[in-house]
Amino acid sequence: MEEVKLTILGCGSALPTKKNFHTSQLLEMRNKQFLIDCGEGTQIRIRQFNIKTNRLKHIFISHLHGDHCFGLPGLISSLGMMGRTADIEIHAHPDLEKLIAPQIAYSCGDFPFKVNFHPFNPRKCAVIYEDKSVKVTTIPLKHRVPTCGFLFEEQPKSPHLLRSMIDAYEIPIRALAEIKEGADYVTPDDEIVPNNRLTTPADPPKRFAYCSDTAYNEKIIPIIEGVDCLYHESTFLEEDVVRIKKTLHSSAKQAALIAQKAHVGKLIIGHYSARYKTNVPFVTEAKSIFFNTFPGEDGSSFLI
Repeated sequence: MEEVKLTILGCGSALPTKKNFHTSQLLEMRNKQFLIDCGEGTQIRIRQFNIKTNRLKHIFISHLHGDHCFGLPGLISSLGMMGRTADIEIHAHPDLEKLIAPQIAYSCGDFPFKVNFHPFNPRKCAVIYEDKSVKVTTIPLKHRVPTCGFLFEEQPKSPHLLRSMIDAYEIPIRALAEIKEGADYVTPDDEIVPNNRLTTPADPPKRFAYCSDTAYNEKIIPIIEGVDCLYHESTFLEEDVVRIKKTLHSSAKQAALIAQKAHVGKLIIGHYSARYKTNVPFVTEAKSIFFNTFPGEDGSSFLI
């Protein structure tokens, strides 16, 4: 089974700390790399964690607060100096191009690749990227500026061929593609071999949902229902109810409630406020509601 891997590059919130850089994550799915948000320090973390970005082509920006997008010009500049030639595709609110395209053109105009912007409406749930192996859908969130999360889904896979049966019937290679698409096999003696004798069901598609920044919002539950892994911001603890309401962020408890009600497989929390010295209270608070909770930390990786 092909692994789907999430690496936390930064799990801090608006004010970075020595331990937690601004928000950014790298998702590896179906032999592709997707960067989710790009706060300041993203390019530093990529180098510190010895991450190769040769398969990185698409960057998804949840909203235009600085701690989620100010790292883009620096990252693009560094990629150019490292000899990159493949174009970069940035998916974001339409205003992002107005904000950073002039800076990129001024500083990186002579690079041998283009930076292409793909605008979307963060207030609507829509498919904004799709290829033969991966689909990305927006998740409208509730924050002080237009914000959305992202649902990454593997496209359905083909069933597995049973090698023993393929060999037993001496099925030629040219027939295997049709069998993987569901066809039966007809032997030279006109015997029909049902497809279910030649294959086993495909691995279920993996699904990862990213939700940051947002106030508690049960409207997202139908979109993320049953995902294998949910990343949900937990900027504050439940005791900070005034800040939660004022900033339209979530507590660890609220993140856990969403995970519980959406029946997700695993919850990762992060986007911790700099006012806290440790993430232990966040984990304790979330686990009291949803036990399969894990703390996001800069440099931590999770298999989905």
